[in-house]
Amino acid sequence: MSQQDIIRIKNASFYAYHGVASDEQNLGGKFEVDVEIRGDFIPATETDNLKNTIDYEAVYTIIQKTVTQKKYYLLETLARTIAKELKSKFAAIDIITVTVRKPHPPVKGVVDFVEVEITEPSR
Repeated sequence: MSQQDIIRIKNASFYAYHGVASDEQNLGGKFEVDVEIRGDFIPATETDNLKNTIDYEAVYTIIQKTVTQKKYYLLETLARTIAKELKSKFAAIDIITVTVRKPHPPVKGVVDFVEVEITEPSR
């Protein structure tokens, strides 16, 4: 296995329209995304060159587009789609973990958030 360095993006927040209930699909709500990318970033540390690592601004843009451009019923599907989109764009990703949170979900009770975490292993 290669070196396992980590790049994290924490709590990227978006307004989107995901959920099973029609109100969630029509009225929308806040969603939060964390991404943990594992890979070998030694070439980047040796060259100090963005081309040798994963551009986290580009990662954020992919997350934003994935969260906001399509409606999903399940947070699981949204998280897996984000992971697959990022892995297809960045060959340096060995393992990626995507966490999607829905603050104040429509459940019968008091809950701060529901959270789904998906891990895509190396190819």
